[in-house]
Amino acid sequence: MEIVLLFPGQGSQKPGMGRDLAAAFPAARAVFESVDEALGEALSHVAFEGPEEALTRTDAAQPALLAHGAAVWAIVGSALGPSVRAAAGHSLGEFTAYHAGGALALGDAARLVRRRGTLMRESGVAAPGAMAAILGVLTTSIDVLCATASEASGQVVPANYNAAEQTVVSGDVAAVERVMALAKAHGAKRAVRLPVSGAFHSPLMASATAGLADALARAPFVDARIPIYGNVDGQPTTSATDARTRLARQLTSPVRWVDVMTRLAADYPAALFVEMGPGAVLTGLAKRIAPQVATATCGTAAEVDALLARVRVPA
Repeated sequence: MEIVLLFPGQGSQKPGMGRDLAAAFPAARAVFESVDEALGEALSHVAFEGPEEALTRTDAAQPALLAHGAAVWAIVGSALGPSVRAAAGHSLGEFTAYHAGGALALGDAARLVRRRGTLMRESGVAAPGAMAAILGVLTTSIDVLCATASEASGQVVPANYNAAEQTVVSGDVAAVERVMALAKAHGAKRAVRLPVSGAFHSPLMASATAGLADALARAPFVDARIPIYGNVDGQPTTSATDARTRLARQLTSPVRWVDVMTRLAADYPAALFVEMGPGAVLTGLAKRIAPQVATATCGTAAEVDALLARVRVPA
């Protein structure tokens, strides 16, 4: 059985994430301990116990999600590895995909995403912004609506092309509110502000780009063992140089998740697409974008057991 790995991004975190994995599997416990050591703090306690407010902070949520995805991979990687053909991750999850693909060691990945989260939080303070999810089929493209809203209310851009009926926009607060109103007038079922600390994947993150580029340049990337499909263009690469370039561009560019999933489904139509982390956001999007592909979630101890049984690999 061919397998494609999917790693979720910020928003999938929740208190208690990974606690059962660490209790049931020594390999998972070792991952959380390694991330704690790399960061010099007990991030695992925040992931396992909360409070939610602390875990939601961008500079905590990102390394916590990386740790969770890495922990799942540490459990199943030796068994599933020969069957894995490719990987992708949504926003922060792309960093986890590079770790799973062997391009970046765990401690280096944890420090890198902590730096990314800190830079994004600081950028959100320096240039306050907002994000909103636009749900439903629009009679006018979201790109046109963002351009219209930007003419008079600041700047707003599409940030996440998540599915045909779900796009996230990001930018100045007034412009985001304007595009929400325009979207409702052009067929959106709902337009919902998201609880985030900045206008991620928009030009308002520009103040963080130099710091992230420096951190990426210093991180000891090697070429990945499997193709990693990038957020910025939906294309696969194994190159360490490409990884640094794409992860830097990702900060101010939209997440083109529809393109990622469409390309993956075309390249690996018979594969099992496995979401490696808490929740089922990406498997839900997969069913909308490429309903023909098989999916599975793998974020809890029970889901690990179910996945290994499904692919007929002894635990």
